[in-house]
Amino acid sequence: MSRGTGWIGDLLAAARPQAVAALLRHFRDLDRAEEAFQEACVRALRTWPEKGPPRNAAAWLIMVGRNAMIDAARRTKREAPLAREEAIPDAGTGQDATVARIDEADYRDDILRLLFVCCHPVLKPTDQVALSLRIVGGLSVGQIARAFLVGDSAMEQRITRAKRRIAQADVGYEVPGPVERAERIGAVAGVIYLVFNEGYTTGIAAEGARAALCEEAIRLGRLLQRLFPTEPEIMGLLALMLLQHARAGARFDDAGEVIPLDRQDRARWDGVRIAEGRALVDKAARHARPGGYQLQAAIAAQHARAQGTDWGRIAQLYAALEHLQPSPVVTLNRAVALLKAGQAEDAWGLVAPLASQLDGYFYFHGARGAILRALGRADEAREAFAQAISLANTAAEAAHMRDQLDAL
Repeated sequence: MSRGTGWIGDLLAAARPQAVAALLRHFRDLDRAEEAFQEACVRALRTWPEKGPPRNAAAWLIMVGRNAMIDAARRTKREAPLAREEAIPDAGTGQDATVARIDEADYRDDILRLLFVCCHPVLKPTDQVALSLRIVGGLSVGQIARAFLVGDSAMEQRITRAKRRIAQADVGYEVPGPVERAERIGAVAGVIYLVFNEGYTTGIAAEGARAALCEEAIRLGRLLQRLFPTEPEIMGLLALMLLQHARAGARFDDAGEVIPLDRQDRARWDGVRIAEGRALVDKAARHARPGGYQLQAAIAAQHARAQGTDWGRIAQLYAALEHLQPSPVVTLNRAVALLKAGQAEDAWGLVAPLASQLDGYFYFHGARGAILRALGRADEAREAFAQAISLANTAAEAAHMRDQLDAL
């Protein structure tokens, strides 16, 4: 893409879920929907720099992609020429009706319908996630492969097999009925949060297409809550995303390095999102049916307190999460909260048994070093910090551990 046209990539990334979903409804085939969208993107790259962006990028891409595929089918049959570039519609041409069909009523949202197709139980959970990240999130095969720690070709084959399985199963392209919706809500919620995390953890998340992924995931979370208004875990999911994304403007320095939570400028946090997230946490808690998203959201709400973090309360919430969803990483996080609450001995009692499970994990050795330092075991702390440096993922992580060594 030429210099000065980066805005096109951002628009295409943000519009992709809506456009692909509507094209899927029209063609009832994942490959054809993707092909139509890609053809529309090619034409956007040709025409938008000259004509400017359309009023609604998603509607433009839907119409152009659909017409391009119809033209291609006609040309195959009659060798008819494709439409000239100047015949491509300008902004606003017949788009309002198309947009209205995208979000016309509950259970009729194209993106949600697309998610239910990608999360169909005919697929294994890992394939549901991979297919959704590719089709809905628009992530490259390479990005998804890295997330799954597999090679690009293996991931390409996995996604192709998933599409074939959907086609062979004759999956309906309608939003399923109430019973099936309830059965598949967990898979859909998981995919939405993975889409959010891809935007949240990659690069400077407040900029460009990565931020668009976070915003799209939040939009999907709102739609899911509208579909399941009394489900506390969906409230928790939406609250968690809002509370995390509220800090986006303060998470990175000018060099693109992550700023730790306790050093962020809280004045740059989004107070409106924080207030909405907290309200959802409180609303979910009144249902007295705790779940993983609710507990994570409650922890995020504690971090967002203007008067400072209540580490004792966070340790309690991690204990509840550990009981509900046992994980060595959750236990490690609980130990860190206990350390910050002034309970180093209790923290060490949790961390010491985790060595065999988390020995290759950077954060484990950093936490171990901090706890050992608090206990006055300086030599062991130095060893732990040195191990963390050897496992650091970024220069900033390594530098932070060196600071801890220097402090000793």
